[in-house]
Amino acid sequence: MSTLGLTATGSALEAIDRHLPALLEDRVASRLGAQDATLWGEQARDEAARRLGWISPFADARAVVADVEALAAELRRAGLTRVVLAGMGGSSLAPEVIAAAAGVPLEVLDSTDPLEVADVIGRDLDRTVLVVSSKSGSTVETDSQRRIVERALREAGVDPAERIVVVTDPGSPLHEAAEAAHYRAVFTADPTVGGRYSALTAFGLVPAGLAGADVAALVDEAESVAGLLTADDVENPGLRLGAAIGGTSPLRDKLVISDLGSGLPGFGDWAEQLLAESTGKDGTGLLPVVVAPGDPETVSAAGDLLQVQIAGADVPEDDAPAHGLRVSGSLGAQMLTWEVATAVAGRLLGINPFDQPDVEAAKAAARALLDAPTGPAESGAVLQGVEVSGPAAVTESADLRSALGAVVGLIPPGGYLAVQAYLSRHADAELAGIRSELAELAGRPVTFGWGPRFLHSTGQYHKGGPATGVFLQVTGAAGTDVEVPDRAFSLGRLIAAQASGDADVLRALGRPVITVHLPRRAAGIAALRDAARGR
Repeated sequence: MSTLGLTATGSALEAIDRHLPALLEDRVASRLGAQDATLWGEQARDEAARRLGWISPFADARAVVADVEALAAELRRAGLTRVVLAGMGGSSLAPEVIAAAAGVPLEVLDSTDPLEVADVIGRDLDRTVLVVSSKSGSTVETDSQRRIVERALREAGVDPAERIVVVTDPGSPLHEAAEAAHYRAVFTADPTVGGRYSALTAFGLVPAGLAGADVAALVDEAESVAGLLTADDVENPGLRLGAAIGGTSPLRDKLVISDLGSGLPGFGDWAEQLLAESTGKDGTGLLPVVVAPGDPETVSAAGDLLQVQIAGADVPEDDAPAHGLRVSGSLGAQMLTWEVATAVAGRLLGINPFDQPDVEAAKAAARALLDAPTGPAESGAVLQGVEVSGPAAVTESADLRSALGAVVGLIPPGGYLAVQAYLSRHADAELAGIRSELAELAGRPVTFGWGPRFLHSTGQYHKGGPATGVFLQVTGAAGTDVEVPDRAFSLGRLIAAQASGDADVLRALGRPVITVHLPRRAAGIAALRDAARGR
């Protein structure tokens, strides 16, 4: 059996007390358990009717677990011990946190950065299995990654079909292509489960299970709380958590997520996608701000911040945040609880938590740029070796420090800064440290996302949520490129089109966008961080 702990204080507790009686009277939990598509209003009814399989995934999950365990043993006997996952959004974030919590190695390839992809194909191909995970199979990042790794395996003298495992929806283009290519294994998932709710389906279980995680135990953990989560009970943690995050008044729409020894590394990144993509639309939503303990947002008294601590069971309750939540429990139990809470919060916010109406805009803009000749670069300035473009208040700055000051000066009351790094999250990991430094400089919440990964996560909120964001894009010269087989573009061109396309969409929506380009990545990252720290 799994245990869940939920402590609420201040505004979060007030929200629970205010909304729980109506949630119980309306039988929201039991209707969710019965997959009642009317819970979010008539406008969301058709979409919800096709997207509620996640509330009871257990029969399918157990069948997948048995097949995964058999395949994992087979691969180990063949000496294939390196599992690489090509997937985006929910297809990568859930298995990444499952594997990390289990302490097993899973290499997640969710980037189009040439340096990152070149590193993956440049080593250990003799023991590599590639899991290609995509609901449709048409995701440009995943399709490109599959083509590149498949070519690398072939050039290494390996039959790619023996090394590729596919996870997709039944009847998808990827399903048909995988069957035709006779890939080693094909797993299909319930098509009534959307990507960000798919942690307890084949999308979460197959890659993590092949990497060595005990996914049977994960399913057990989730199923142990399923009865409570679908009961109209005052102690239902899904109802309580959903009321707390979606029902504060005035709305504390920045959820500052920190980890206090939970043993679930990366959980905040998984929750970030679930919450931001599900709720960030129609001019409202919840913006997760994933931080480390002690970061500036964790001690801020701003009225639009709600502290959310993912804690270990032994963390004392007497130091819980003044306005916020402390959640503890096993990974499987928390995943299902947060999914329920997100659906409940969507009801309170008056939105459809199952669509993502603004995600396609950036994809379309990127495709248009790939099909068009490269245009002239946006005008700007060169500050300490870093190319800066954007509003004149930024580009007319004397140095990087004053430029960053001008950037944070653009943040409106109640707003936030989003750093969007179209670089390698491994080779360029040092850049992520600028998040807390800019939060200190700005006195406002700062999010950090690796592109194009965040386009499948917070990208929906940035376009569909409140128009209070300022966007700092960071791009960089790679010094190398990787051609995509049978496509008319390289990864270098693709990631540039994704950055430019997203910036164009944000600007068209009236959001301020500043781009800094690093001709020399290491030196540029060091210069940016020094500037953020006032050096």
